[in-house]
Amino acid sequence: MTGYALHPEAYTDLDEIREYIAQDNPDAAGRVITEIFDGIRALVTFPYQGHRRPNLTSRPLRFKLVREYVIAYAPEKKPLWIVAVFHGRRNPRVIAALLRSRE
Repeated sequence: MTGYALHPEAYTDLDEIREYIAQDNPDAAGRVITEIFDGIRALVTFPYQGHRRPNLTSRPLRFKLVREYVIAYAPEKKPLWIVAVFHGRRNPRVIAALLRSRE
């Protein structure tokens, strides 16, 4: 068991991140995805290390930054529930709508 599970659309998020980076640098794309999964695995051990973002959601989600990407997750869920992975510079309104759509 991995200790975490991804929302089906979080897999899509990761595929899109990989594809976007791979357009310029396939090796970098692999490294970034590996770092994101390393960050997720670190959250399994210490799920409350991320920070809250009440401006994005009223749900008890936490957010952790890995490079310029943000992992949105539910720290109280077992296994740890990864809701989304997105670029940190995305519009907050877009992020809030994305999170609402994944309840």
